[in-house]
Amino acid sequence: MSGYFSELITGSKSLVAGLSVTLKAIFSPVVTVQYPREKIGVTPAMRGHIDLVKDEKSGTHRCIVCLSCMKACPCQCIVVEGEKREGVKGKVLTLFTLDFTKCSLCGLCVESCRPNAIDFSDEYELAGFSREDFYYDLLQRVKERP
Repeated sequence: MSGYFSELITGSKSLVAGLSVTLKAIFSPVVTVQYPREKIGVTPAMRGHIDLVKDEKSGTHRCIVCLSCMKACPCQCIVVEGEKREGVKGKVLTLFTLDFTKCSLCGLCVESCRPNAIDFSDEYELAGFSREDFYYDLLQRVKERP
């Protein structure tokens, strides 16, 4: 009979310990973020896909079509094209696309860009149903940005 009471006391202690953990968790502050409704800020070191940097003075991009980003990319996921126009000094950017399905986020393109025309974006909700969702026209994106 003494074994019965010792097991009863041990079980009661275990029950009280479990309930105390539960009560402490109920009254402690919530640290979980309800993701689709609440979003947290991203850290400065976050690497999303690349994006053209918008120049504050001119309201357009800083790209001078030097092609250093395209040459530095080991994945060959960047396509840059430009054309020489009459009356304009240097080349004019006509196409800047990124195939994010190939990108390894190595950062060589950002490091090689002399005029600092590209940088990592802070987008982290990158999901899609097809490959075409990950082909970005960065020239169009910089025009749409406020």
